[in-house]
Amino acid sequence: MQTKPAFSSTPIHDILRNRWSPRSFDADKAVDHQTLTALLEAARWAPSCFNDQPWRFLVCNKATHASAWDKLLDTLGEKNRLWAKNAPVLILTIAMDEFGHNGKINRWSSYDTGAAAVSLCLQATAMGLAAHQMGGFDAEQCKQIFALPEACSPMAVIAVGYQAAAERLPDDLREIELKDRSRKPLNACFYFGDFNAGAE
Repeated sequence: MQTKPAFSSTPIHDILRNRWSPRSFDADKAVDHQTLTALLEAARWAPSCFNDQPWRFLVCNKATHASAWDKLLDTLGEKNRLWAKNAPVLILTIAMDEFGHNGKINRWSSYDTGAAAVSLCLQATAMGLAAHQMGGFDAEQCKQIFALPEACSPMAVIAVGYQAAAERLPDDLREIELKDRSRKPLNACFYFGDFNAGAE
């Protein structure tokens, strides 16, 4: 399995250091129910405003719900479909737009759903799986084909499975797969006390 550890300015936990977003998945290796449940449990225990837990995850496992998996795959952008077709599990993440306890607009729902999604991805890394989140999908199509509630926002699709060799990918995607990971410098995005004073 290919690893792409983060080169951080100071040591960080191995789970964070080793989490990345591969595109090459082993289409022949299914994800069993117990493993999937562990990923969902990790998401379930994410923090949320008022403990409202506004996330909803629609799990489409090719081994058990092939029709739903096909439908979700079809909502992906063309370039994402090229590689996501090999992921045995596709998960649609959905943010509920209103608080459950009072029906008012929950402006933190997408933030909280993102927290649940990254918890799932970190658990996947800890268990030796690969997870890749995608924004390139048709949210309105998802709402229609899965009969989602009106007051919700489909946020992303997560491909989950076991990593395969980068050589299985088309040339342009293989180049991205093998390229070193990078991030903006710390002082470009993080500040102490003043928005114009970058972190050192």
